[in-house]
Amino acid sequence: MLKLKRIATSLLFTAVIGTVTAVAQTPQQMAPQQQQVEVNDEELSKFANAYQGITVINQQAQQKMVKAVEDSGFDVQRFNEIHQASLDPNQEVEVSSEEKAKHKAVVTEIEGMQGDFQKDMENVIEEQGLSIERYEQLAMALQQDTALQQRLQKLMQGEG
Repeated sequence: MLKLKRIATSLLFTAVIGTVTAVAQTPQQMAPQQQQVEVNDEELSKFANAYQGITVINQQAQQKMVKAVEDSGFDVQRFNEIHQASLDPNQEVEVSSEEKAKHKAVVTEIEGMQGDFQKDMENVIEEQGLSIERYEQLAMALQQDTALQQRLQKLMQGEG
């Protein structure tokens, strides 16, 4: 569950800075000793439904985070510049003390929202009859198993 929270936190902040699709579409290199995961069609269907629900939650979360950024008086692009610089010590950006304070306040507000987003995602997964651990296991398997990716894609397109 902690891993899902880290993934959600990462996705939420990444969503604000506009690179979530690149992260989601880039398969991560896994250690070769990773075992093959057996997945039947019913379980894959449950995963697909949960994934679609999580996608909706992420879209809603992105909208709320963008609203929090804009309500603070920041332009989203400027907030992203400051936020990326705050995450990368090698990246420098000129920031006024007022902007630093506003950035900190927005980050705190967004972090406060994450518990609700996390709970919503967990509920969607559990409503499909999957445990959080199994959902994560299937998500990891999908990152490395192209045949499983194709099965999921067909299922989500209504061909499965």
